[in-house]
Amino acid sequence: MEETPPPGCSKPHLEKLTLGITRILESSPGVTEVTIIEKPPAERHMISSWEQKNNCVLPEDVKNFYLMTNGFHMTWSVKLDEHTIPLGSMAINSISKLTQLNQSSMYSLPNAPTLADLEDDALEASENQPEKPHFDSRSVIFELDPCNGNGKVCLVYKRGKPALAQDTEIWFLDRALYWHFLTDTFTAYYRLLIT
Repeated sequence: MEETPPPGCSKPHLEKLTLGITRILESSPGVTEVTIIEKPPAERHMISSWEQKNNCVLPEDVKNFYLMTNGFHMTWSVKLDEHTIPLGSMAINSISKLTQLNQSSMYSLPNAPTLADLEDDALEASENQPEKPHFDSRSVIFELDPCNGNGKVCLVYKRGKPALAQDTEIWFLDRALYWHFLTDTFTAYYRLLIT
């Protein structure tokens, strides 16, 4: 059940989850329509089922997040003249929507090139950057946030299946299919998201 609390009336666990960002946004000049969709915690069996189905072990910080709330979606707008314009969105998919990025999720045309075909192996890791994810069996990639169609924030298992929790990183995949490293852990990504 999804519920949007009325403005100015947020629950203590939501305030803790967002580190008070809702109050900060609501008190900012010009910001309107701050909404957060409250979701109940995922049950342990949902997480275990996801891990078995995907042959991947979720990192502990991701499991703990889902045990607090089964996803997260917050939006806000700004008022310019007489118009309300959507400005911000923060989201983390629910456990059921934490789906693997694959050919069918990116393209629906028959005879479309595969993601592995489009991959440029010449653009590999540098000294300052970890090795980029791969669309073939070398990496397993799950979509954390669809970013309103402007790219995808992904939980990436750097080694193929069976995928282990310690082999994960968070990456952004832009619409041109270029990878951008974000963080080593989900916790670091979440802090980046809400600050």
